[in-house]
Amino acid sequence: MRVTKKKSANLTPLLKQQLLLWASQFEEVAWLDSNAYLQNHGSYQALLAVDAFTAIKTDYYNGFKKLDEYQQLTRDWLFGYLSYDLKNDVERLTSNNFDGLGFPDLYFFQPKKIFLFSETEVEMHYLAMVDDELETDWEEILQTEILQTETTSEALKIKLRTSKDSYAEKVAHMLQHIERGDIYEANFCQEFYAENTTINPEQVFFSLNNISKPPFATYLKLDSHYVLSASPERYLKKTGSTLISQPIKGTAKRLQNAVSDKEMASALANDPKERSENIMITDLVRNDLSRIARKGTVTVEELCAIYTFEQVHQMISTISCEAKPEFSPVQLLKNTYPMGSMTGAPKISAMKIIEQLEDAKRGVYSGTIGYFAPNDDFDFNVVIRSILYNKANQYVSFSVGGAITSKSTIEAEYEECLLKAKAMRSVLE
Repeated sequence: MRVTKKKSANLTPLLKQQLLLWASQFEEVAWLDSNAYLQNHGSYQALLAVDAFTAIKTDYYNGFKKLDEYQQLTRDWLFGYLSYDLKNDVERLTSNNFDGLGFPDLYFFQPKKIFLFSETEVEMHYLAMVDDELETDWEEILQTEILQTETTSEALKIKLRTSKDSYAEKVAHMLQHIERGDIYEANFCQEFYAENTTINPEQVFFSLNNISKPPFATYLKLDSHYVLSASPERYLKKTGSTLISQPIKGTAKRLQNAVSDKEMASALANDPKERSENIMITDLVRNDLSRIARKGTVTVEELCAIYTFEQVHQMISTISCEAKPEFSPVQLLKNTYPMGSMTGAPKISAMKIIEQLEDAKRGVYSGTIGYFAPNDDFDFNVVIRSILYNKANQYVSFSVGGAITSKSTIEAEYEECLLKAKAMRSVLE
């Protein structure tokens, strides 16, 4: 049972910092921030969840079944992630690539304390066992001092897991698969990493979020595992019986000159390669949703729409449907997992080829972070534009990727990867 209280609150940059610094005392923290980005289908300005009452942490084997049982049993707020490698639970696949991060494949927790922010107020949901701390916690948050911490004296030495020559070789292999008709499109990713490294996770997150301001920013702390995400992409949202998926395919850089920047966005909107990539993944998502949708309800609300963010322009499509009532929330996720924008088409063939060619296990990268609400609604992002940190191992990692199609050129794909890596690299270096 939860005790609920509302308070007036204006979610200023200062309050965000106070909330996260106050939350850092707990072993489990989930901060989801929309950055007030104007978009359809938003529910909250931000959510903060801290301090696990119960949790589930497991590898991929029967992962969805275990999560389903946990979610149905608690019927409460749950926050956490599914790693990309849950694909091995959906299909008979493996993940044998190098893994420097060592995150569990699946991790969710039931928080004792939750803060739901709208534009003008915060709604606090506390489990009855800690409801006597509600008032003092809010006072503590408002009185938290923001200390100017010193930045680390030396910049991180970021290494590439895949050299530029090796990248070119691997993409050439992928293009051969496309020529043979094994796949139409595949998302190929590469890892950037730093070893024996200590970072200030809160500070890095604030820096990353400030230069990106995306609608699905996430700070996740689970023991010594951190995800600092500036994701612009929604994977799947459930409101009542309605499901929404918003895959991204198509990226162009921002330009300082307003006229040139507008021309860049227009060029992206009309780029035949980018449009074909997006339409292929939209078809894949339509196909995934059709397995769990009421007949005739799968609809493309927006096709190849251009959305502008601080760092890049993105091409996003929006697909919706009405879910069949016999599927539980976790079963809805399982039937669409992993998201098409991070795999390719056909999905299973693409995932097999990705596994052969990539040098690092994806783990949480290109997985999903989000929450389940007590009424079975949920909202999940796609973990891209994200820094992952294992504090115990002193290992920092971020990965970037792009869709390879028959129209791809190796040099252009590599340049797109560097563009996507720019924000993460700049805050770490």
